[in-house]
Amino acid sequence: MGLLTFKGGIHPYDGKDLSKEKPIKKLLPKGELVYPLSQHIGAPANPVVQKGDHVKVGQVIAEAGGFVSAPIHASVSGTVKGIEPRLTVTGTMAKAIIVENDNQYETVEYEAVDSLESLSKEEIIKKVQAAGIVGMGGAGFPTHVKLSPREPDKIEYILVNGAECEPYLTSDYRRMLENPEWVIGGLKVILQLFDRAKGYICIEDNKPDCIAKMTELTKGESRIEVKPLKTKYPQGAERCLIHATTGRDVNSSMLPADAGCIVDNIDTVVAIHHAVMWGQPLMHRVVTVTGDCVKDPRNFEICTGTNYEELVEEAGGLKMEPEKIIVGGPMMGNAVYGLKLPSTKTSSALLFLSKDEVSASPETACINCGKCVTGCPANLIPSRLATYAENHNEEAFVKWEGMECVACGCCSFSCPAKRPLTQAIKSMRAMVLANRKKKA
Repeated sequence: MGLLTFKGGIHPYDGKDLSKEKPIKKLLPKGELVYPLSQHIGAPANPVVQKGDHVKVGQVIAEAGGFVSAPIHASVSGTVKGIEPRLTVTGTMAKAIIVENDNQYETVEYEAVDSLESLSKEEIIKKVQAAGIVGMGGAGFPTHVKLSPREPDKIEYILVNGAECEPYLTSDYRRMLENPEWVIGGLKVILQLFDRAKGYICIEDNKPDCIAKMTELTKGESRIEVKPLKTKYPQGAERCLIHATTGRDVNSSMLPADAGCIVDNIDTVVAIHHAVMWGQPLMHRVVTVTGDCVKDPRNFEICTGTNYEELVEEAGGLKMEPEKIIVGGPMMGNAVYGLKLPSTKTSSALLFLSKDEVSASPETACINCGKCVTGCPANLIPSRLATYAENHNEEAFVKWEGMECVACGCCSFSCPAKRPLTQAIKSMRAMVLANRKKKA
């Protein structure tokens, strides 16, 4: 039987050897911590503390601003210095809670459970919601909403996304290797919510040790199966993963639940385990600090709110001045010009590259080679869509399915003319959505 995959995709240099062999290192922050109130899709959280308040590890410092929202918890103990706008990785200012770390790590009491079977489905959902868990693969969708579909009886597959197809990132790899029991435990929690569902742990075949370990640990589990995937970007994209493992298709007007699926990445599933079984809220995550400029590339388990400068210092600093700094992976991350930025629940990586290959490659005219079409996992014609976008032709853009773009970057990577196809299409998609919102 061949490896599971999808049509299209690319094979960029993966850069994973820089950090994959080193175990996760816990990092305790030194200075102030910054907690943006918008760390998720949906309504921002509302502060429940004020300047001068003393907070403990695990204490709620901002409550959910609605159903599609998530609370935020302090990851250190200390004093609230203020609530003020701070710069985020997207280049925007967002209101944030600032906490001065007292380095005492005084912690609230967590409520652990003896057995998963003792909890009702409603209690599980409430624990996930109270823990402030959101999708930690990048999107930041509140997890309690994802686990509360309109028709739970129609959910047939729970997909644990261990593909980690984005180049350079190895945090999920290390988590699967070092803490596989937490991954499996989190999957069992989700399966407790859906009586008809089967759990798939989906791992690319460039991680044979993870596949072997997960397969061994799930022997005899009738509802859990390991699914080896072909190594190809963007194998871990939600739509690609669903198609590869179930053969079902999801478009821009659907949710995975409409296809009978729920998808969560590795760290999210681990957070679900900790929240439900230990009563521990989401305050930590694993971040890859890597790139050819970093002296000691590796993965760190950090407290949310930690300044990125501290991560670089802990990785030994830089060997040379980087031409490009990216928060996230090189395909879908955000380029930043400085490091005075806070890590959040969705921070996956910090990447330092000695060469800015994009800026160094001048754009030329399209040669109609079709490479962008071959690589597109959404079966689109990116060159044409980008032209419509550049000419602000919204009608033609929508007609040619521009809204189905998943912004993976395959087209820009494949283009020999170095056209910024993905950027143009993303901008047009945002414009279309804004115009639809105005009309509504």
